[in-house]
Amino acid sequence: MSSRFAPRPTRTTVRGGGTAVPRGVPRPATAALTRVWRPPYALDLGLTLGPLRRGPADPTFRATPDGSVWRASRTPQGPGTLRVAQRSGTVEAEAWGPGASWLLDRLPDLLGESDDPSAFEPRHRLVAATAHRRPGLRLTRTGLVLETLIPSILEQKVTTDEAYRAWRLLVRAFGEPAPGPTPAQARMHVMPAPRAWSLIPSWEWHKAGVDDKRAATILRAVARASRMEEAATMEPAAAQARLELIPGIGPWTSAETVQRANGAPDAVTVGDLHLPGIVGHALADDRDADDTEMLRLLTPYEGQRHRATRLILLSGRTPPRRTPKMRKTNIASW
Repeated sequence: MSSRFAPRPTRTTVRGGGTAVPRGVPRPATAALTRVWRPPYALDLGLTLGPLRRGPADPTFRATPDGSVWRASRTPQGPGTLRVAQRSGTVEAEAWGPGASWLLDRLPDLLGESDDPSAFEPRHRLVAATAHRRPGLRLTRTGLVLETLIPSILEQKVTTDEAYRAWRLLVRAFGEPAPGPTPAQARMHVMPAPRAWSLIPSWEWHKAGVDDKRAATILRAVARASRMEEAATMEPAAAQARLELIPGIGPWTSAETVQRANGAPDAVTVGDLHLPGIVGHALADDRDADDTEMLRLLTPYEGQRHRATRLILLSGRTPPRRTPKMRKTNIASW
């Protein structure tokens, strides 16, 4: 019976982890636009870009056997595909599509240049040990709000698998093929434009397993797309306040968004089903901690609380499961 409730990855633990990036061989550059950049710090591509991946079959993200990370994004200049690989401390980037120059211009921010880990001081042995083992962890800053906000809305109140499935189905059905020579097996797509989201029929949301509440929240957000994207240029607290003006977007969703779009080191995910118990178990052996207790335990990390929680998640110290995994629901079968 004990194996039945063995720990399994949850949305929370996945957020703290990284993406396995194979150590591949150099690949000849074939892109119209390229950039070579040497980061002045240790960099782990998988840890830094891993939080941007929404499941192993995310059509906007791939890590390929040649050691590359591929991302398909909708930038202010249009769709773009970015390929990033690291060779002997140097980052080689290639980009395609109308958004190629935008993606290359912001490559350092994407790879954590605007992040400042020196401001973080570990206060617990577990956190210090994890930080020492993960020197390449940097907090990404994409500068793009909707590409994080929409999948975060899809993740509200459902299992990880359900949210990932909805994102995958909707992007493939209503997005567009990623520009450039993306790997054929990857079937990469750029997420739909705001107007395309607004034109998705109600039954297609239903087929993807998205209830009316989450669909309506996404539609309200894309109707104010330019205002939403402006949040990427704001201070994280102000950005969260901007996002939360949309009914259906609360502190959980806004924090998940600014962590990625703004590179916010202090944005704590409150309202999460698992995170308070994980933080409480790691820092105080209290698996029953709630949001209030979690915030109290994270007080020594004020200003860097998101980084602290990522390190806790990366430590692997999570409480053993006591209840069955949350039951999946498929509203498409109703």
